[in-house]
Amino acid sequence: MNTIDYITRLTTTPSPTGFTKEIMNYVVTETQKFGYDPVQTPKGGVLVTVKGQNDNQHRFITAHLDTLGAMVRAIKSDGRLKMDLVGGFVYNAIEGENCTIHVAKTGQTISGTILMHQTSVHVYRDAGTAERNQTNMEVRLDERVTNAEETRALGIQVGDFISFDPRTIVTENGFIKSRHLDDKVSAAIMLHLLKTYQEEGVELPYTTHFYFSNNEEIGYGGNSNIDAKVVEYLAVDMGAMGDDQQTDEYTVSICVKDGSGPYHYELRQHLVSLCESNGIPYQLDIYPYYGSDASAAMRAGADVRHALLGAGIESSHSYERTHIDSVDATERLVDAYLKSEMLE
Repeated sequence: MNTIDYITRLTTTPSPTGFTKEIMNYVVTETQKFGYDPVQTPKGGVLVTVKGQNDNQHRFITAHLDTLGAMVRAIKSDGRLKMDLVGGFVYNAIEGENCTIHVAKTGQTISGTILMHQTSVHVYRDAGTAERNQTNMEVRLDERVTNAEETRALGIQVGDFISFDPRTIVTENGFIKSRHLDDKVSAAIMLHLLKTYQEEGVELPYTTHFYFSNNEEIGYGGNSNIDAKVVEYLAVDMGAMGDDQQTDEYTVSICVKDGSGPYHYELRQHLVSLCESNGIPYQLDIYPYYGSDASAAMRAGADVRHALLGAGIESSHSYERTHIDSVDATERLVDAYLKSEMLE
């Protein structure tokens, strides 16, 4: 499988934060096939350690596989579901989306659609103006239910997870459209590099820990299981696009500062130097309302040099899009960094 294949495989595996066992088990199985010895942490992340030439100074690289999602907040009197959001996004971003309810009691899944209660313009005068919020948004189940008792009879209960249809599409001209490209693009890159290094017998200059985290969307993903020998920490996540942003869908974005503060200056300049010496197209950018696994690690007290880079993702936390060129540039930079000499 190549990186695009992995993106498709990962985006089509439901993994809202708190419900990531299936996708983490996949990563364990896949990396074992490559010949690695992955460790699943008590928190649910997956750590793959690759011994390098230098085992006294280590690197740590992360991508997260948890995504935005929701949970059943309540069963309404008409049998529809009220939601509670998991992760930082707005209700407008999921209006009209197909979804899956993962029924804990039975282990089965039930499909549905996320809609405004006042959807029909033939009935509701405020269909277009009513606020998109927890009170007005609901899940219409694809089942013959008309009241709460019938819905409960399906096994649905408060706390059941709701995942969103990713609608993953790769166009002929290289665009990748899907929910959850944040951050499954980066995880796909890490998987492909692990596969390539094993197939080609690549020995990295430093022992490197590849960590697939599962709680990033709620703020405490890659903040643990950091070996005492780790000196440099690289979070591979999405590059944010919008007004005043330089990030685009065709280059790798190197973050200089986000909501947690500036990233390590010398390390990000090292990344810039690698781009310029290897002809990798890049942009420098600030992500104003953003935090990463590296941010979480710093707040937890990690004494490391930290950096953040990623593919440019358009319409983040909604129906996202990037381009193969950005994925390629990001993978090339990660590869160049992992093969480079560490800062003095």
